[in-house]
Amino acid sequence: MNALSVNPVPAPAAPSVRWRRRLALGAGVILAAGLALWWYAGRSAGPGPIVLYGNVDLREVSLAFNDSGRIASIAVQEGDAVHRGEALAQLDTSRLLPMLAQAEARAAAERAALERLRHGSRPQEIAQARANLALARAQQRQALAQYSRVASVYGRSGGRAVSRQDVTDARAAAAVAAARTRVAREALHLAVLGPRREDIDQASALLAADRATVALLRQELADTTLRAPLDALVRTRIGEPGDMVSPQNPVLTLAITNPKWVRAYIPETDLARVHPGMAATVAVDAFAHRRFAGWVGFISSEAQFTPKTVQTPELRTSLVYEIRVFVKDPHDELRLGMPATVYLGAGGSGA
Repeated sequence: MNALSVNPVPAPAAPSVRWRRRLALGAGVILAAGLALWWYAGRSAGPGPIVLYGNVDLREVSLAFNDSGRIASIAVQEGDAVHRGEALAQLDTSRLLPMLAQAEARAAAERAALERLRHGSRPQEIAQARANLALARAQQRQALAQYSRVASVYGRSGGRAVSRQDVTDARAAAAVAAARTRVAREALHLAVLGPRREDIDQASALLAADRATVALLRQELADTTLRAPLDALVRTRIGEPGDMVSPQNPVLTLAITNPKWVRAYIPETDLARVHPGMAATVAVDAFAHRRFAGWVGFISSEAQFTPKTVQTPELRTSLVYEIRVFVKDPHDELRLGMPATVYLGAGGSGA
């Protein structure tokens, strides 16, 4: 009888091997779930903050006198805080003050002359003109009477009592008296009428010209004091007492400390993520553990190539846009030209 061939039955796997397979399968599932969760969280969080690099910037004002002259005094030093309207420097006024006094005296004389013309003749002047006319008429009557007597005597005596020359002199004296009467009559008429309208207008124009001269000299006198146009800090003291200056030569340079901003440049690819008013924070090396709050105040509408002065982690040749991030600096700690790092987006925290 042939023996039957029997296939051997494999022995069951050891318990340790089965557990290792199950642990490997579970670890794979957990790893896949973690990767999926990380990918979804990354998509939900959106892009990270924008980091830009630039420098602190501010405005400056160069102050010069309106007129040429010699500096008499300067009341501020570099670094002093000044306020709007404060006197900063003074020009010499030794020549301008007498000119102003002369112009004021001339204007006062023209004003008095104009008032005299506007008031017209005084009653006393009119009375005097009437008295002069009465005197002239009396003298005319006397001269006519004298001429009549001389002419009558000459006619009766046939020239023996008086000469022809006496008659001629008497007739001339009567004519002179009549002329004096006419002069006195016209003088009285003018006194009653008063000055002409044209004379009043002329005096008024002269007074206006003198007043304009006075106003100009007073303005020139006021311009000898150099005043601060706004609140600022004295950055540079260029002139000194005794220097000759002109409107083309600044005497002081003021730094406007409010507002301050960081001038930075943003790539075109990030431009859509930035808008005016967007919150930002600014960090500088001098205050490594502090952040200054700010906001985007300006975005250029024109692209330009990356300036060589911009400090970035990588060299870029793409087009960028200038932006200005205004910074709150109540204690005036930021200085002009400081390198600064700007964080935009994700709350502007830079985290």
